[in-house]
Amino acid sequence: MDSNIFYPIWAEADPSVEFFSRQNSRLQTNNTRVPPAYPQRVSPEFFAGPPFRDYRTAEVKWGPDNGPTYLSEDNLECSSSEIDLDVEERKTNRKVLETNSQQLQRHAQGSAERICNPSMQMTDSSNTFSVSKQIPPKEFVCPITSNLFDDPVTLETGQTYERRAIQEWLDRGNSTCPITRQKLQSTQLPKTNYVLKRLIASWLEENPYSTPSRLEDSPGENFRDSSMSQSPSSPPSAVTQPSNIDVSSTDIRLAISCLCTSEFLDESEKAVLQIETFWRNASLETEITAVLSKPAVINGFVEILFNSVDPNVLKVTIFLLSELASRDKFVIQTLNRVDSDVKCMIALFKKGLIEAIVLIFLLNPLLETLIEMDIANAILMAIAKKDDELIKMCMSPMTASILILWKILQEGNSGLSNIVRSIISDRVLDRILLSLEAEMVEERIAATGIVLKCMGEDGRSRKLIAERVQLAPVLESFAIVNDMERFQIICFLFELTKLSRRLSNEKVLQAIKGGGAFSMMHSLLIYLQTTPMEQSPVVAGLLLQLDLLVEPRKMSIYREEAVDTLITCLKNVDFPSIQLRTAETILALLGRFSSSGRPLARALLLKHAGIRKGYRALMETEQTGQAPEGSEHNLEEEKAAEAWERKMAFALVSHEFGLLFEALSDGLKSRNLELSSSCLVLATWLSYMLSLLPDTGVRGAARVCLMKQFITILKSARHTDEKALSMLALRSFMHDQEGLFNLTLYIKDILKTLRELKKSSILAYEMLKLLSDGHDSSIKDMWVYKELMQVDCSTNGEVVSVICFKNMIFSGHLDGMIKVWKGDENLLSLLQETHEHSKAVTTLAILKPSDKLYSGALDKTIRAWAILDGKIHCTEFFDMKDSVRNLSVTNTFACFTPQNSGLKVLSWNGGSKTFNSGKNVKSLVLVQGKLYCGCNDSSIQEIDLATETSVTIHPGKKKLLGKETPIYAVQVRDGLIFSAGMFVDGVAVKIWSTSDYSLVGSIQSSIEVRAMAISKELIYLGSKTGTLEIWSKEKHTAVGALQIGTNCRVQCIDVDEEGEMLVIGTSDGRLQVWGLT
Repeated sequence: MDSNIFYPIWAEADPSVEFFSRQNSRLQTNNTRVPPAYPQRVSPEFFAGPPFRDYRTAEVKWGPDNGPTYLSEDNLECSSSEIDLDVEERKTNRKVLETNSQQLQRHAQGSAERICNPSMQMTDSSNTFSVSKQIPPKEFVCPITSNLFDDPVTLETGQTYERRAIQEWLDRGNSTCPITRQKLQSTQLPKTNYVLKRLIASWLEENPYSTPSRLEDSPGENFRDSSMSQSPSSPPSAVTQPSNIDVSSTDIRLAISCLCTSEFLDESEKAVLQIETFWRNASLETEITAVLSKPAVINGFVEILFNSVDPNVLKVTIFLLSELASRDKFVIQTLNRVDSDVKCMIALFKKGLIEAIVLIFLLNPLLETLIEMDIANAILMAIAKKDDELIKMCMSPMTASILILWKILQEGNSGLSNIVRSIISDRVLDRILLSLEAEMVEERIAATGIVLKCMGEDGRSRKLIAERVQLAPVLESFAIVNDMERFQIICFLFELTKLSRRLSNEKVLQAIKGGGAFSMMHSLLIYLQTTPMEQSPVVAGLLLQLDLLVEPRKMSIYREEAVDTLITCLKNVDFPSIQLRTAETILALLGRFSSSGRPLARALLLKHAGIRKGYRALMETEQTGQAPEGSEHNLEEEKAAEAWERKMAFALVSHEFGLLFEALSDGLKSRNLELSSSCLVLATWLSYMLSLLPDTGVRGAARVCLMKQFITILKSARHTDEKALSMLALRSFMHDQEGLFNLTLYIKDILKTLRELKKSSILAYEMLKLLSDGHDSSIKDMWVYKELMQVDCSTNGEVVSVICFKNMIFSGHLDGMIKVWKGDENLLSLLQETHEHSKAVTTLAILKPSDKLYSGALDKTIRAWAILDGKIHCTEFFDMKDSVRNLSVTNTFACFTPQNSGLKVLSWNGGSKTFNSGKNVKSLVLVQGKLYCGCNDSSIQEIDLATETSVTIHPGKKKLLGKETPIYAVQVRDGLIFSAGMFVDGVAVKIWSTSDYSLVGSIQSSIEVRAMAISKELIYLGSKTGTLEIWSKEKHTAVGALQIGTNCRVQCIDVDEEGEMLVIGTSDGRLQVWGLT
């Protein structure tokens, strides 16, 4: 048998071997490999093997199990006996091949004429294709329809019927076999009897016109009248080079006949290319579609897919099958009859035949088949491939890939996360985003669903999506799709607004609001009024955000409907899942998200409550990547976020006089832990925001609904975070006198918890201080400071420097004035004023052995003052030639920081030296002959004046977004160095050892420290916002906080030796004295 022969699916077979093989008459040796009677359908695993070999350069050798294998010259090792047996036949075949085209034409011409002329009688008995009418065997005829079987099924009784006929019998309610009348155990029909089906096909090949059924399926029937009167629709793009020879109807009949009957693979491949050329040039599209859609022709195309290794032929075959399947549903039925056909196409697609995905989509295979064949990765590769590299078909391979991928992600259960992660990591996401702009609405919806899955799997992809997505086509689809797809679009848009940047979120909202050709807000309102309750929270949340872009203080029908829906869903106790979804939706409306899209409401509230550890833990878990505090961009974002919070909170709490608080109160009582936790965060946030919003009367409603719930949680909650949230909410109620009074009634219930929280939160100290004013004598173990005296020195400008000495207070002022004060009970008495400096007195120092006061000023002078009887007089004057700051003195020399870099050491005898000239020193302290310098770059140095050597304690850091992080204050106490400055790395004060310079502790304050004082037990930190924090020096925990002012900064601090009197100078010219009580 010729090695170039292949066997059509309907070739003659011997029933005795169940059409799997037939006796080979040529080779009789034991080593002979007998080919099957026709090519068996190749399993998909065949395509996963080595790449196809070109049949034109390889010899075909049939294997016993897996059909034809192509042998290269390297494998042509045959025994001499096999060669001798085959020599004669090879000579004969060579002659046949030399005249192959003439034989093919005569062969196909005769077949086509018989197909198109059933009445034609072939009288030449020597003609291979002569036929005679015969009655088919009764085994080939359905006993119900009396027609040849098309889809035979054999029941458990042994009787065979046409599938459609027996299905109708069963559909009428029958449950017995029509012939035997035996009761059927199952009414589910078995698989097709392929043995019988192929025997019938073989018989029909020998007797093509013996029955009307055969004539009906004849592939050339419609070409008897080939009037090409209809004009062609837009023809498909050719996948082969146009032929120079005009293809006539006779040629196409010959090509179809050759495809259906030829046993030569190369002839069938040429026939496919001819059919494609005719299809491209045909004007009678309907008629040619009808002819090519015949099952015999479709099966011929399928055989090409199974046997051909020519990429161009495979592409043409896929193209033709796709075009036919898109026009005739019966083609799809024919292709779906055998599962291996679909698997073959999937295997070809995985091997790189991208166009096959279009045919796979049209066949709509079962999800199980797609998953079993592991098609997902190949689909992603197809999506990544540009369409201009592929042939044009009835549908873009990109579109088909998107639709099938969405089917897998939508209906699949396992392994979806890996697929979605591959979409993101392999950069396929950019291509999918383009499908959001596709002309086909189904493709847009599928792409929307895929992108939504990506955001759910990896929220960090949300930023990329928001930057590159075009929302207008998606918004236009909203008006023409069904309700399920509309909700999918809404979820996509809602998730897109969960960006970590508030300004970016508002840009997205603006695009949603004005991006479509119609009013999106009106469409959402109409949809909200008819949507199921489980979908309502998300729809209402999106509508409310769009409404707040306009006028947040003016009510509108959109806002009323949205907020009312949210409250109704939150109060629906019969459906806790809807309540939880609503609470989570409202939390998302705050507009604070991590880079992964997770709400940050809980973390930020813990920060407000002073639980820094809990806040940092949550932020580290989310890895937000926020810009450093104080950066220009971050300040702008923070301002926008705070404005949005105010607008949203006002819209929620003002609806029907705080009706939302009732729903939250019920939610806090829920046994559903997730629901109660979400409601706690939401209720805390709204209570906190009430203290920032103008009081419209809803604060009272909030207290009535929530105060008892918060007290219960504060008293009995297991987790510190929940206690801290309740504490923050209760602290918000204390801004009103009525709220403070109501809370004092429950002081015994909350006192214990507040004492526990005071170790980690300064807010607890503030609350204890407010509650302890005459209400509970048991809170006397706390460090409580009370303002004793205050004087206004604003006429002299800022209070720049202060120092305490023997019940006296010395203050230096911006205009160069030095004042001497004495405290008497609650009265601060001015003892003396002197104005010898012409500019600001920046620093004061006491030389204790001699009881001398030294002052340094911006007028570039240092003055020594004698202290006598509560007054001072200048005894010495030193011209420094430079501004003086941070003065430290001894009996023999003085140290200070000049206007420029470095520090100067001046001997009272007249000599001077400069140290640390490369640093901009911001703070300085002298202890036992060693100078400790805090610099503008956050570095710290120790300089030994005796040896004139220096040691770097802390190297400092580079500028943070172009901004310096200076050390504003340095103090040395009990062998420890305390450095204070900006809030960096979660701390404002770091503590170092003077012995080995190791970091031994820190104070986790969030303020920017401008001044610092240290007593035996406490550390006092003054901020630029008018707050003074008090910390335990031993435990490094917060003790209390003093609000010095609202529109001022703490310029300077000093404390007396016993730590009982605290003196503070402010930027607005006030001098305050606080006493420990």
